[in-house]
Amino acid sequence: MRIDFLTLFPEMCKTVMDESIIGRAQKKGAVEICYHQIRDYANNKHNRVDDPPFGGGMGMLLRAEPLALCMDDVIKQLGKKPYFIYMSPLGSVLTQQKAIELSQKENIAILCGHYEGIDERIIDDYIDEQISIGDYVLTGGELPALVMADAICRMLPDVLSDNVCFEEESHYNGLLEYPQYTRPDTFMDKKVPPILLSGDHAKVDKWRREQSIIRTIKRRPDLMEKANLTKEDIKFIEKLENEKNACKWKKYMLVYKGCGMIAVKREVAGSQ
Repeated sequence: MRIDFLTLFPEMCKTVMDESIIGRAQKKGAVEICYHQIRDYANNKHNRVDDPPFGGGMGMLLRAEPLALCMDDVIKQLGKKPYFIYMSPLGSVLTQQKAIELSQKENIAILCGHYEGIDERIIDDYIDEQISIGDYVLTGGELPALVMADAICRMLPDVLSDNVCFEEESHYNGLLEYPQYTRPDTFMDKKVPPILLSGDHAKVDKWRREQSIIRTIKRRPDLMEKANLTKEDIKFIEKLENEKNACKWKKYMLVYKGCGMIAVKREVAGSQ
């Protein structure tokens, strides 16, 4: 895969992407990352790329001409149009499933906005998708672009040392990740759950799955609607439901049931 950043701050993006796992992935050829300075495509004396919006209003907009020239240059370099993404608070929110979907693309070009945004004609003529990383506004699109690029890159073959490891992470299968522990087995009088020291991998896997379900119901019950649950998972949830009169479970199970999800998941599990 090749990822192109179209930005006013290419050094900022390169500094981040050249470090750690993604940096090593580039060195071994698992992903190619290129950077394009939008100001290089400004046809004026001071390399100005912004102007006030027509009709008035606060702030400045990135002009259409330099953006179009930059994007056309990327298309020329690749010999075809990449999948253009504009990082925008107006876009759909980035999810793990979206990162997996985008990791299947051959070429992605990410336009990092700045100021108050970009000329709408660029969105109409070039942009394939607008993506946001949350319901808040930042000073520019570089940080969201870096977040998305990292999420995409780690899904690619040969980027992570173990391609299977991300399958157990939060959000990959719809559940939050289970608690994890390392040495020492006792720290500040708190011991590691004995089952993790048992050497019984089947029991460990079962415990981890149940902990993922518990953690998701407690912290993100909204995720349960789309979680990939098995019949065994449903039985475990029903067990928790039967224990809901216990103080520690009552409020969590009420929230979960309030979303109308248990009946739906029972039906899905029954069809497997």
